[in-house]
Amino acid sequence: MVWERVRKKKHKITDHLTATQMDQVVIGCKLPVSKGTGSDKSWHMAEVLSIRFPESNPEYYVHFDLFNKRLDEWVTADRLDITKIKPPSPKKKPITHPKVQKLKTPSDKKRKRADSLSLDESSQSNATEDKAEEPETFSKEKEIEKLRTHGSMTQSQTEISRLKNINRICFGKHVVDTWYFSPYPEEFTRLDTLFICEFCLEPVGTEFQLARHRTKCQVRHPPGNEIYRKGTLSFFEIDGRKQRHYCRNLCLISKLFLDHKTLYYEVDPFLYYIMTRTDERGMHILGYFSKEKQSNEDYNVACILTMPQYQRMGYGKLLISFSYELSLVEKKTGSPEKPLSDLGLLSYRSYWADTIIDLLMNCKSEINIQEISEQTSITTEDILHTLHSMEMLKFYRGQYIFYLSEKCVQQYEKNRAKKRERIDPSKLDWVPPKFLPNQLRFL
Repeated sequence: MVWERVRKKKHKITDHLTATQMDQVVIGCKLPVSKGTGSDKSWHMAEVLSIRFPESNPEYYVHFDLFNKRLDEWVTADRLDITKIKPPSPKKKPITHPKVQKLKTPSDKKRKRADSLSLDESSQSNATEDKAEEPETFSKEKEIEKLRTHGSMTQSQTEISRLKNINRICFGKHVVDTWYFSPYPEEFTRLDTLFICEFCLEPVGTEFQLARHRTKCQVRHPPGNEIYRKGTLSFFEIDGRKQRHYCRNLCLISKLFLDHKTLYYEVDPFLYYIMTRTDERGMHILGYFSKEKQSNEDYNVACILTMPQYQRMGYGKLLISFSYELSLVEKKTGSPEKPLSDLGLLSYRSYWADTIIDLLMNCKSEINIQEISEQTSITTEDILHTLHSMEMLKFYRGQYIFYLSEKCVQQYEKNRAKKRERIDPSKLDWVPPKFLPNQLRFL
């Protein structure tokens, strides 16, 4: 009985100390935060970005150091190690310089966009690549590890964009945890779950509202023209200028999973290609990519996303393959818009490597890089990058040759053994759209 009283007294003292120390947990401080449970539990340094008090119990929005921003989350006090707290660093005063007026150049006036890619595989790339540097040897395992412990490449550094404002969405029969901030109307950001019609993409606040919406909504497939169908797989082409509302809703959904996508409202300059799978209920969106109607840099993809519930199923490569199939019809080379996202580069590297190795393994005569580019629509720069990263380019007797290592051959045989769905060019019914000058005026 005496021991019980002592234990209770000690517990009260601990609670008092904890409450006192909790006052030190302020926005901007850093401290260890637990991730995982049981044997998988680990501690990582994290920065507190925001604090809220639902039902008088504090919750803290934290960003883990060296981890991608998609792993930011709200945590409770029991997951904090307040004994190792670091107070916020004092902000340095900016160095002031005499103001010098700078003349605007055409490149300064050019519209900037930071669209990104999120696909099946895990990857990592820098925002800008130094072409003078020798690319590192490609390793899927290393890239995945870099992804796990690498920060986000966001190009919008305002405080509000750092905080994820919607926790999850209900999309069809799937409930999906979101990754990033998306500028939905404020009334939707107060909800724990946002409900979205998977056919017309209209957001609603409750499950009851979604059920009522479904009784009235007659949409069962994306708008636009169906340009590809094989079995249950289809692609639709949508003009952003003709279907503004649908495309803006699509971009708002994308922003939940793409950190750098910024122009969710400016859809007129883009064509959207939606990939769907058909069942008895309708045509369900698997993913999409967009491309500019007129690209001075010959980009064939501006933004690309496989819906998270369908990732790691090969759909990312299908989207990439379809974008290059369109480029082949246009008889020109193409490349994804840079920078690639932290979930994009590895998928593109994998697609480029598989395509080049497959072409070389089945080639019956001599071939050069330019001919590879013409047959695949992959740019020579992307081909060279892939050849270097895969160590497939060797200098032999005064000239460069293609070298297929045993590892490359094994990868080729492994891919052949997989029953992977592929794009069938004969099922594509598409003529490249042409636009008059007045149709390309978006301002």
